[in-house]
Amino acid sequence: MNDELDLDATHGSRPSGSDSESDATSGPGPALMGATTLIGDEVCNRDGEHLGELKEIMVDVRSGRVAYAVLSSGGILGMGAKLFAVPWRALSLDTVNKRLVLDVHKELVDTAEGFDPDRWPDMADPAWANQIHSYYGTKPYYDRPL
Repeated sequence: MNDELDLDATHGSRPSGSDSESDATSGPGPALMGATTLIGDEVCNRDGEHLGELKEIMVDVRSGRVAYAVLSSGGILGMGAKLFAVPWRALSLDTVNKRLVLDVHKELVDTAEGFDPDRWPDMADPAWANQIHSYYGTKPYYDRPL
């Protein structure tokens, strides 16, 4: 996925599970989707391990780019769950299983710095952003041309 909510060639040419060029370009999805369509989707790794659930999609209003996905992980029935930000670029869409894929080991997510639902970090802070991108091995979205 790239930061404009479409799926580009840098992440496997088509969404995971797509068999033809027409799959990626026909209809309103999966190449272009409403953000609320993805909220609540499962996030897993390539091994199929559950990593969390998509709670929010954070948009950089100045540039119009999708910056981060906010995931919820852990807890019981939503209580005590940890929120954490993942660079949007680190995710891909699995259209067959209707979920997002984060290509990391489960332990990386388990040890990721999270935040309380009532105390979000300043996601516009460049130091915070650099830390998150470094953790997931992605290039910051604001370092790439539009």
